[in-house]
Amino acid sequence: MSSTKGAIIIPDSGSVSAGRLLTTGEAITEAIAQEMLRDPGVFVLGENVGVHGGAFAVTAGLLDRFGPARVMDTPVSETAFVGAAVGAALAGLRPIAELTFVDDIGLCLGQVYNAMAKARFSSGGAVTVPMVLTAAVGGGYSDGAAHSQCLWGTFAHLPGMKVVVPSTAADAKGLMVSAIRDENPVVFLFHKGVLGLPWLPENHRAKGYVAEEALLTPIGAAATVRPGTDLTIVTLALSVHHALDVADSVSADGVECEVIDLRSLVPLDVETIVNSVERTGKLLVVDEDYLSYGVSAEVIARVVERNPALLKAPPVRVCVPDVPIPYARSLENAVLPTRDRIRRAVRELART
Repeated sequence: MSSTKGAIIIPDSGSVSAGRLLTTGEAITEAIAQEMLRDPGVFVLGENVGVHGGAFAVTAGLLDRFGPARVMDTPVSETAFVGAAVGAALAGLRPIAELTFVDDIGLCLGQVYNAMAKARFSSGGAVTVPMVLTAAVGGGYSDGAAHSQCLWGTFAHLPGMKVVVPSTAADAKGLMVSAIRDENPVVFLFHKGVLGLPWLPENHRAKGYVAEEALLTPIGAAATVRPGTDLTIVTLALSVHHALDVADSVSADGVECEVIDLRSLVPLDVETIVNSVERTGKLLVVDEDYLSYGVSAEVIARVVERNPALLKAPPVRVCVPDVPIPYARSLENAVLPTRDRIRRAVRELART
C-alpha cells in the first residue's frame, strides 16, 4: 500500500507478492527486531516482555535474540519502568516501554504526561524524548471493565505526544518503525483483535502482506482503504475491519461506503477526512472509545469547522456509550461498535 497523505489507498494485488503474509502481531515484532539490529540504542522494557514475550506476544523471541540487557523484564511498577524509559530517552537511547493494558495508564500517568510529553517543550527544545509507549487496547473477548478499554482519546487529548493506532500488518510495521525513529514520544496502541492471536475471536483481516525490508509509514497520514460515493466511514483499529465487512455487505444493496482508516490520531489527517466528506456528503464515525469528549466528536468538529455545508445529513456516531465495558459477552456486544451496530447506522444514514 502507498501511504500518500490524502490519497485513495487500495490494496494492490500486483504488489503483494513482494511481501510475506504476517499477522499484525508478527509485523510489530519484526519491526522492533529490525530496528534493534539497526540501532543499538533501541531496547524494550516492561512486565513480561522478555521470558514470556509480552502478554500479547508482540515481543516474542526478542529476549533470545538480543539478551536481557536490551529486553528487560521489569517489576510490576508502571511508574518505575515508564519513568526509567523517559530517563533513558533523555540520555539519548530509544526505549520501547510496554504497558500490558492501556487500562493501566492511571498507574503511570504522571510519568507519561508530566515527564514524557512535556520534557521537550519545557526545555525549549534543548532535549528530545525519542521513546515509544506501547499498550494493548480493546475488548470483544470478555475481559471485563478494567482490561477492555481503548482510551486513545485520553492520549490524543494531552499535547506533547504523537498517537498512532494501526489496523493492518503492513501499517503496524511501518508505524512502529516510524515511531521508533521519531524524535518525539509516540504512543503506539495495538488492538488485541487485529493481532491474529489464536485465543482471540477469529479475524480474517488480521493477516496481511508485509515487505521484508523496513517500512516507514508516515505518522499523521490517514488511508482511504475503500472508495465509495454515498457516505464516509471514519474509523480506526479493529473497527476498520468491521467497517470494511459492512461496506462490502451493503454494497449489494446499492450503498457504497468510503472507509477511512485514521491510523494516526496525533497528528490527525483532517484533509483526507474533509475531502472524502466533500465527495459523499455524509459522515459516520465509528470509534471503540467512549462516546463523550472523544475522537468521534473531534472528527465531526473538524469537518464542521472546515465547512458545515459539506454535510447533507447530520453526522452519526457508533461508539461505546458512557458506561464501563461489561464482562458478559452479550452485554459487551451491546456496547461495542459491532458489525450489526455499524450496519444499522449505515442504512439509516443512507436513507437520510
